[in-house]
Amino acid sequence: MTCADTSSVVAYIQGEQGSDVDLVDRALADCSLVLAPVSVTELLSDPVLIPALEKFILGIQRLEIKLGYWERAGKLRAKLMRRRYCPKIADTLIAQSCLDYQVPLITRDRDFSAFQELAGLRLL
Repeated sequence: MTCADTSSVVAYIQGEQGSDVDLVDRALADCSLVLAPVSVTELLSDPVLIPALEKFILGIQRLEIKLGYWERAGKLRAKLMRRRYCPKIADTLIAQSCLDYQVPLITRDRDFSAFQELAGLRLL
């Protein structure tokens, strides 16, 4: 299993180039791509989302929220804030989903490096 961040899925959908897009493409090809629930929400929030893209997004497996998720995510964000990082809530929730399942994250968003440094999130 490999989780993709919203930024990398959007780049893939828009046909952009990048190592993250290549990783998304490979994970889709071998049916190992998963999304955090927050990423699904972000992707479906596009007000002009066409039905085919909605179907594509909904066809990707999701990481289910585990018991205690919200508490762990809050503590994770507090840990980063104590170290003077300002993590976005959505990024924190995506990172916590990956940490709960011990899956690496495909992303082009550099903000996730703090989660890698302080919480052991594996980034691709």
